[in-house]
Amino acid sequence: MKGKLYLIPTLLGEGQPDELLAPNVLKIIRGLSFFIVEEIRTARRFLAKAGMSASIDISTFYVLNEHTKSSEICSYLDPAENNDIGIISEAGVPGIADPGYDVVRLAHQNGIQVVPLAGPSSILMAVMASGLSGQNFAFNGYLPIKRPERIAKIRFYEKRALTENQTQVFIEAPYRNMQLLEDLLNTCLSTTMLGIAADISIETELIKTQTVDEWKKNLPQIHKRPAIFMIGR
Repeated sequence: MKGKLYLIPTLLGEGQPDELLAPNVLKIIRGLSFFIVEEIRTARRFLAKAGMSASIDISTFYVLNEHTKSSEICSYLDPAENNDIGIISEAGVPGIADPGYDVVRLAHQNGIQVVPLAGPSSILMAVMASGLSGQNFAFNGYLPIKRPERIAKIRFYEKRALTENQTQVFIEAPYRNMQLLEDLLNTCLSTTMLGIAADISIETELIKTQTVDEWKKNLPQIHKRPAIFMIGR
């Protein structure tokens, strides 16, 4: 009987797994020996916190990130002929804003059961706490780096948010947060609602939604802080 592919949630910041993950999730994690991960060092650190200290050294890790070749991924599921496998992303849940979906698709194609485990998702938690529409929202990933293209996208997403009442959600590399915020404040209408969620689930958490005009009066310091941005009405 083939093994299962478990999608393992991880922490969004520093902390202990038993504070955010259910006991049954931790039990499943501790029973695995094969892992597909974005970065081995941080994955090992997380697994140690989750109670796997004694068995980490005999576990097998496959690296899946933006540098992984498609030809390599096919072999990552070979152990599933007889063993369960876990996917671990750098933060949050696999398959959402990370490369894990490639392996999940391959698992479906090969008749391997895919099991998502409950845990923190910064995107969902941000929308939940924003006060913006959670009935109709779209996650758009990263905006373009080049400023003219980025501003054009901001205008496009703002129009969609205001005309369709569809909350527009996107992210940025933490060291470019302030540049994106500046473009949002200078591009969007003063009455457009802007939600910012930074450092979700840790002590320095900031989750706030207000108009663009109100943000201009008191800029948040979110440089190098993982953040989610949301436009709505």
